[in-house]
Amino acid sequence: MILEDSKLLGRSCCIGFMAVKIITDFSVMGLEERLTDPNLKNDKTDQTGTICVHAFSDLTYISPVVFLYLLKECYIHGTCKATAKFRALQHQVYQILHNAPQPGPATFVIQCLYVLPIFGIYCEGFSHLIVSALRRYLKLATNQADCLEAKDLAGRLFLDIVGGFLNHDERIVVKILEVFDVKLTNVGKVMCQVKEKNDCSCDAAKKFVEQYIFELVESQSYMTAVSLLEQFSIRQSGESFLSTMIQKKEYKAAEKWATFMGKQMLCVLVQEYIDKDKLKYAFEIIKKNNLRQEFPEVYHKCKESSLKKLAEKGCWEVAEAKTNSDRQLLEYLVYLAMEAGYSEKVDELCDRYSLKGFLDVKVPEASLLQSRFLHLNELAVEDIIWVDEVDGLRNATCHIEECKFVGLDCEWKPNYVKGSKPNKVSIMQIASDKMVFILDLIKLFEDVPDVLDNCLTRILQSPRILKLGYNFQCDIKQLAHSYGELECFKHYEMLLDIQNVFKEPRGGLSGLAKKILGSGLNKTRRNSNWEQRPLTQNQLEYAALDAVVLNHIFRQIHSSQPAAGTEGNDKIEWKSHIVSHKDNNIQKSKKGIKSKKQPEEAQANEHCQSS
Repeated sequence: MILEDSKLLGRSCCIGFMAVKIITDFSVMGLEERLTDPNLKNDKTDQTGTICVHAFSDLTYISPVVFLYLLKECYIHGTCKATAKFRALQHQVYQILHNAPQPGPATFVIQCLYVLPIFGIYCEGFSHLIVSALRRYLKLATNQADCLEAKDLAGRLFLDIVGGFLNHDERIVVKILEVFDVKLTNVGKVMCQVKEKNDCSCDAAKKFVEQYIFELVESQSYMTAVSLLEQFSIRQSGESFLSTMIQKKEYKAAEKWATFMGKQMLCVLVQEYIDKDKLKYAFEIIKKNNLRQEFPEVYHKCKESSLKKLAEKGCWEVAEAKTNSDRQLLEYLVYLAMEAGYSEKVDELCDRYSLKGFLDVKVPEASLLQSRFLHLNELAVEDIIWVDEVDGLRNATCHIEECKFVGLDCEWKPNYVKGSKPNKVSIMQIASDKMVFILDLIKLFEDVPDVLDNCLTRILQSPRILKLGYNFQCDIKQLAHSYGELECFKHYEMLLDIQNVFKEPRGGLSGLAKKILGSGLNKTRRNSNWEQRPLTQNQLEYAALDAVVLNHIFRQIHSSQPAAGTEGNDKIEWKSHIVSHKDNNIQKSKKGIKSKKQPEEAQANEHCQSS
């Protein structure tokens, strides 16, 4: 390591210690450099600031020791979180490297890396910090002579770390070699400069590096070993090395090494994954490295598995996009739609992609689907009434006001564009004992917003009607967002969220229905186009079923209540889950007046994204 002479070191230390106070003040303010203001006066504070600016703005006479000491003080006295401080300091160091560190930026960083072990717990973090800053600096500004000298010094640093003369983490070793682009020739050159080494060839350097890599493999530091094999272009390890990494579940290291070795080893890796029934990993390698022609069956099998999962979630549009117009995958998607009884989706796909052979194939009968899923006919529903005009809305409201409890649900067209706003709520389902009213919210809001507001206020804010929902507080938020001009969605009374009563972690409403009523719900049409008019009969039945099933689950809760003192009392406790909400509760909570109902509401809000 090259150190300044004692006089120079002493001088820079004086400057450094005088600068500490101001530097720490900067760290408290977020490490903003505010001392470049030309209006600063020459009082004592300003003089100290001038020295501080000199300490980091001109590194001509600042030694690595002082530089690192000042950096440590900035970090210690900073008030923001560790990650934020790290990023701020990294940017600061990047800027500092432009300020003439001697003998050059890259060489200066090597000198700092030699000094850093004496800083103890700060060594590892600061090593990554300054090397990352240098990496960024070298992308924009390079000094050829400095880089060449630093490359050899980095080779020497590597030898000293491997030889145990200097203590640095394995990851920083890899980073040093990558940033300074150290090759076997640089290591060999440094070995020649060491008198004890008589063999100065690249072969000696390669042998030295291979021995170190062998030790890394023995200690199971596979990623570091692979990074060094790649950095020094050593291609001697075989398939057994790959198998060992997979056996040890070092999948990232195995992929990195196979990618370095080339297509043949990538194919071996894919086959290893196939043999171990890890098709997901195999598919990712195939897709990333364009190996579809080498493994066509695996590719399609994994794609079909992905399509099936999307179809089961009702994400048909996403599944269709995932096919990339591949006919084989489109045909499989049609079969999935047929299996789910989604006849309109079958017709839609066949028409759009001219899939001739499917239109004559009979979609499974409803009776077959009933054996797997709950059907509307089983729940004694007499009628589904579509409400899109004022008289129908008033009649529906009068009917609902006579009920003791009703089931509520909403549907809206899904939006798969990341970061975009969700679509407006399209329909609202309100189910009584024998009837289900489906309100066309989009049309009613356009035609009779005042009547819609009044009718829904009478329902949602009535203390006499128990409203049953499944994660309905999330729906209420979506309703308020879609129709912010209406007052009816800003206040509700007597809402019982069935989800909170049972706290089913999996399966959603369908899983709960299967547990309580014996059959689940067919969620095939959950993410269909709810803005199309008219809705299909299947869509209407799906929407109605989601609301009416809540009434039947509630009846099971109510009718199966055991006598006091018997087992299972906790399973049917539901009255404590009834909640109400007003907007002014939110304002009161900001002033410190908390509603007793807010804990339940906050709990429901956590599940808004999973409904």
